[in-house]
Amino acid sequence: MSLEEKLKEQIKSNPVLIYMKGTPYEPRCGFSARTVQALIECESQFSYVDILENNEVRTTLPKVTDWPTFPQVFINGEMIGGADIVAQMHESGELKKLIEAVET
Repeated sequence: MSLEEKLKEQIKSNPVLIYMKGTPYEPRCGFSARTVQALIECESQFSYVDILENNEVRTTLPKVTDWPTFPQVFINGEMIGGADIVAQMHESGELKKLIEAVET
């Protein structure tokens, strides 16, 4: 299985997934920290991948998603977006609705 296939499988099999710099407990960039905080405030249970720990994921995922920056958030296998989009969705209440739909 290629790395691209593994990433697609990982995205499909985790209801809420964030590819980020660092961990939720120790984010290594402000955008990742802000995005994790939005997920936490929505009371989401989520999986994460620290792209700083795996350079292959860091370089391959943007080819899979056609999204060049991190973090990248997926809900139900669908790319939601990065920090700015997640922040806007959080402010509007849309993020919480998506997460509640996953977890009910």
